[in-house]
Amino acid sequence: MKLLIVESPGKVKKIQSYLGSDWIVRASVGHIRELSSEGDDHLGFELNGGVKCHYIPRSEKSKSVIAQLKQQAKQASEVVLATDPDREGETIAWHLADELRLKNPQRVTYTEITAQAVKAAIARPRPLDMNLVGAGRCRDCLDKLVGYRGSPLVWSLDIGAKSVGRVQSATLHLLCQREREIRAFVPQDYWSVFVDYAEGFRAFYRGGQTAAEGEEETNESTKVLSQAEADRLVQEAQRHPHQVIQVEGKLGSKSPPAPFTTSGLQQAASSRQKFSPEYTMQLAQKLYEQGLITYMRTDSVSLSESFVAEVRDWLQKNDPTNVPKKATKHRAKGDAQEAHEAIRPTDLKRSSAQIKTEVAEDEFKLYVLIWTRTMASQSAAARIRKTKITTKSGAVQWEARGQVLEFPGYTKYWNDINADSELPVIQQNQALTLEQAGSEQKQTKPPSRYSEAKAIALMEKVGIGRPSTYAPTIKTLKDRLYVEITKGFLVPTDVGMRVDEFLMGALPDLIESDFTAQMEAQLDAIAEGKADWQKYLMGWNSSYFEPALTKAKEGLPKGSGSGTGTRRQLEKSRTKCPSCIKPMSKVPTKKVKKGHFLKCEEGCKAPDGKDLVMFWSDRGKEWQLPGTRSESGAAPATPAKVTEYPCPVCSKPLAEISYQKDGQAKSMLKCSDPKSGQDKKHRDVVYFRAKEEKWWSPKFGELGEKHEK
Repeated sequence: MKLLIVESPGKVKKIQSYLGSDWIVRASVGHIRELSSEGDDHLGFELNGGVKCHYIPRSEKSKSVIAQLKQQAKQASEVVLATDPDREGETIAWHLADELRLKNPQRVTYTEITAQAVKAAIARPRPLDMNLVGAGRCRDCLDKLVGYRGSPLVWSLDIGAKSVGRVQSATLHLLCQREREIRAFVPQDYWSVFVDYAEGFRAFYRGGQTAAEGEEETNESTKVLSQAEADRLVQEAQRHPHQVIQVEGKLGSKSPPAPFTTSGLQQAASSRQKFSPEYTMQLAQKLYEQGLITYMRTDSVSLSESFVAEVRDWLQKNDPTNVPKKATKHRAKGDAQEAHEAIRPTDLKRSSAQIKTEVAEDEFKLYVLIWTRTMASQSAAARIRKTKITTKSGAVQWEARGQVLEFPGYTKYWNDINADSELPVIQQNQALTLEQAGSEQKQTKPPSRYSEAKAIALMEKVGIGRPSTYAPTIKTLKDRLYVEITKGFLVPTDVGMRVDEFLMGALPDLIESDFTAQMEAQLDAIAEGKADWQKYLMGWNSSYFEPALTKAKEGLPKGSGSGTGTRRQLEKSRTKCPSCIKPMSKVPTKKVKKGHFLKCEEGCKAPDGKDLVMFWSDRGKEWQLPGTRSESGAAPATPAKVTEYPCPVCSKPLAEISYQKDGQAKSMLKCSDPKSGQDKKHRDVVYFRAKEEKWWSPKFGELGEKHEK
């Protein structure tokens, strides 16, 4: 009996059916081991003349999986490792081989779960690629080194910051940079001036110049910066006759898009199906495990020659006018690893009607997206006729642009061309009839924020991370409450902005995309056998990270909870401290429903001697001191002292509440009605003990002799 070990349990049944009774297929359920928490800073590895790693099972479940695999490996005549075909999969295979004590581990890879691909892979086993393993282990150590030694720096900010990360912090910096640009942006008024002709088209003011590249999509004129100038141009248009001075028509082509990479799939699924990158990868994983698509973590845009032949054959039978003379080959970006094919369907012969009955609705939507993009990538180019008409009135020129899709080509499967804007047939020197001239006031817009998909596209463009890390990085930023989704865009939170601002001073290199991209390039070099992973890790730590951390720690104020040298300015709330009557500050935290609690920054103390804080009660719909009422709004076990003084607003008894300020026991009176916190009229109902042992309120004045129940 032979044992084949894969990563995901979802693959087991299908692969088992391909291999028959001679094989047992089992799953590692992803990673089985991780670095322990031993040693300095709980890193789990040592950097003394080499890198010595200490690994432990990732969880109790992993420990159970390891025990089962060990037992099955002992009984098997042969053990074959078939984890995913990427750097991470190779590293998992190494962990399995090490844990199972395999002397000559056999490794196989395939990029699609089909009978032909799996059997072909098993027929050609190979040894473990230790260069890929080295790159994977180096990434793990780097990420833990940065996270475990860098994160304590941001903990000192006392703002709820959780972590620093090699890829995470560089990505956060890009989002925060854009947010600062938006906040610094000052909008400028301008006017778009146009003329409408009876001949059936609108032209825009060009100031005697032709449109700059890209302006044809804006549907605006050259920017006019004052109402007076816009009015003058309108008057000029009304005063002078109009005539065509130039008509241009140009037939061009637009090449088909490349098949999907991981990043491309995430972006398209976001824009066309509104799927988050994380959800997209979950769906793609299921499609892959069911044998419907090739491996979904890739930066390659290439397709196998046999598959391209299948696509051309399909097009010849079903859409013969869309078959290009030569098979289309797409260029990958410069740093693409291209370990395997782009994401594509595995079998074009399977009908969509059949597949629709086999998968969930969203899985089918993603499959159709992959299928149409793949077909488009091998279809003919689209042909577009672009037309430009330039007219003149007096000394002012006007311009109209349009385009007509003359041959759809690949757009039958993947339409990425704007709707037609066809212009009428006009002759040069033709006189035109002006229907109206006008202007529209507008404002310049700030740079747009990034959606999740656009953020991933930016990460790919600047070289931060790799296909397997894009979606998890964005998820981490959301989980850490460094960013939040607002109207479909990633918006840095106050915590995220503060963390980035701090890291700009403490570890400026670490958050720069160029620096992080260079690290990714070094990991690629290790994977290609061009560098030693242990030497790189030790060198990076000693030459950069240790000195940078030392310098960052020296900048921290002694004995201060602040990591920046200046006290962080928390956002003020409208709720006033019951002791000093000054606005309380909002302290961000994800442990409470509202995302923050209130704290007095004037030094006021609660009855237990701790800082005076207030938490939101959903039931009472108010901010409450701990101990006055529980968070559910119920009365406490030991109620506050109720007096005979009537509330000046509702006449119900006032209650005496004890607290501490500057180490001294103090008390105050507030309305005892639990609902008083919801009423604006009760805001100023608070009495303090005056020097003469009488109660006094800043709004309602003095109370008489006290009587307690």
